[in-house]
Amino acid sequence: MPRHVHQDAAAGNATGTIQWNGNGSTYPQGTEGEGQEHMLEGQGAAKDDALHLKRRLGLFSGVALIVGTMIGSGIFVSPTGVLERTGSVGVSFAIWISCGVLSLLGALAYAELGTMNTSSGAEYAYFMDAFGPLPAFLFSWVSTLVLKPSQMAIISLSFGRYVVEPFVGDCEPSGVAMKLVAVLIILVILVINCYSVNLATGVQNVFTAAKMVAIMIVICGGMYQLQKGNTHHLQTPFEPISQERASASLADIATAFYTGLWAYDGWNNLNYVTEEIKNPSRNLPLSIIIAIPMVTICYVLINVSYLTVMSPDALLESEAVAVTFGNLTLGVMAWLIPLSVAISTFGSANGTLFAAGRLCFAASREGHLMNILSYVHIRRLTPAPGLIFHVSATIL
Repeated sequence: MPRHVHQDAAAGNATGTIQWNGNGSTYPQGTEGEGQEHMLEGQGAAKDDALHLKRRLGLFSGVALIVGTMIGSGIFVSPTGVLERTGSVGVSFAIWISCGVLSLLGALAYAELGTMNTSSGAEYAYFMDAFGPLPAFLFSWVSTLVLKPSQMAIISLSFGRYVVEPFVGDCEPSGVAMKLVAVLIILVILVINCYSVNLATGVQNVFTAAKMVAIMIVICGGMYQLQKGNTHHLQTPFEPISQERASASLADIATAFYTGLWAYDGWNNLNYVTEEIKNPSRNLPLSIIIAIPMVTICYVLINVSYLTVMSPDALLESEAVAVTFGNLTLGVMAWLIPLSVAISTFGSANGTLFAAGRLCFAASREGHLMNILSYVHIRRLTPAPGLIFHVSATIL
């Protein structure tokens, strides 16, 4: 089956085609020199007569992709949903930990699946193996047109809000301005991901590291408050925070789990790029085992930090808990918190697009999406059409 690749040459545009010869190796038509030297991996491609992307992601990049996508703006902006629905601090911590354990169990199952089926696409590839093409086809369309674009749109709008707010003072940020900033950052991320896989993973690694520094600032601030003896909001964790929330129903617990699991969303993103992981049988499960417990510990400690300086009622009333925390503890350095939220959302959006582009690529490679989405840039080896399609749906 021929697969097409777009070549953006300096002297103009040319189109090359990756074709398969009798022994299963690849060669590009209409290209020579550098194009042939940097083709997709022959061994993986020869196995199933499908186009495969080059393996470039190591262990650190795998951990950064999971952590960077899971930790977005939610834990900084408004981690109140779990507390509001459970009605007590102790039960809310139990929910946060339980959601982390559930996410880890799901991710470990995906690690097993990812080592058995090394194709990119995560659920799409597993549906193909387990249930056939129809469920995989339906999943690819729903994810490509609704789930992934809406997820990235929400993240980008959060970024736009925190970029615009410092310039409007006490006024409500303009919706148009936030959307324009969101579109701008989406286009910047698109350029990064289309230009180079190494650049996209490098950006993800840097922003994840910066995000973890910001989280450590909040956690260290909370530990300092604990040393000062500010523990009165944590001394009776299972007492109701108010008479109105004296007890939580099963429905409240269920919705609390839903809210908590949304904060852990993204634990499966590494499986979308399995074909690009170096030594996936080792690095895929190890990345999961490192990343998800790390995120769980961060979420629990951040919530502890918030409660060292705010009462549960104050936490529920705050629209941006981390900003309130920064204003109360960091003084003149409180601006670090809005900056941290912007960094966090940028990294999360970058990781989301990186994974979503691979889903488009994997599904179109099987003929379940438009054939053009399986095209790969012949020199940069990035699935540019899939990335552009996903960004277009996100902007819309």
